[in-house]
Amino acid sequence: MSSASFFIPPTQPPISAMAAKLTAQQTRVAASQPQSAVHASSATISQAARDALAASNASSSSSSAAANVDKSVEARLAEIRAKGSVNRSQKDHDFLFANDKRLAEISAKSYNTRTADEIDYMQKATGFVNTFAHLSSAEKALYDKAVASGNTAAAEGIAQIALIRQGGEMAGGANGTTYNSRTTEITAANIEKYFRHNIVDPSGNAESKFQVLIQFLQNNPVA
Repeated sequence: MSSASFFIPPTQPPISAMAAKLTAQQTRVAASQPQSAVHASSATISQAARDALAASNASSSSSSAAANVDKSVEARLAEIRAKGSVNRSQKDHDFLFANDKRLAEISAKSYNTRTADEIDYMQKATGFVNTFAHLSSAEKALYDKAVASGNTAAAEGIAQIALIRQGGEMAGGANGTTYNSRTTEITAANIEKYFRHNIVDPSGNAESKFQVLIQFLQNNPVA
């Protein structure tokens, strides 16, 4: 049986011919569309990019302006604090309480609920005599403990000692003795021997607070 070869006629045009035909069709379709439609997507992207850039620039400008305002406020607050209380005007006072947020928060609290650090901050910020600067960390903690327990008299007794220390290092104690008020620790014994002799108060109010503080210290000695 002899071999035979068969020729199968193609049912589709060659690939190169198909590609040429498709390209021609695409060209006709593109030519039939308006130019605005052809460039619509690119125009939309470009506008979105411009909008994003504008928003970014606006945000940067706003942040920069806010930072400049903050610096200006801090500079003004520093200037007011440097004056001291007696040299401040009413405008200085108003600006201080309007822009020093911590001071405003502390001022909103009643005196008997303020911590030692809060009183210390307020004294410094307002330019008043900074008596609480003469209390150690342990003594401030003792003050806070008295406040937290509702023992206002004991807390005021500690404040009296801070006031005595403000008067200077050397002070007089019982029977003509002298002592360094700023280095002498707050203890029941030292109040009896030294601190209670430094405040002259005919009403007995200061002495009453010292006695309450002595009792408080016996139950809560300074760490």
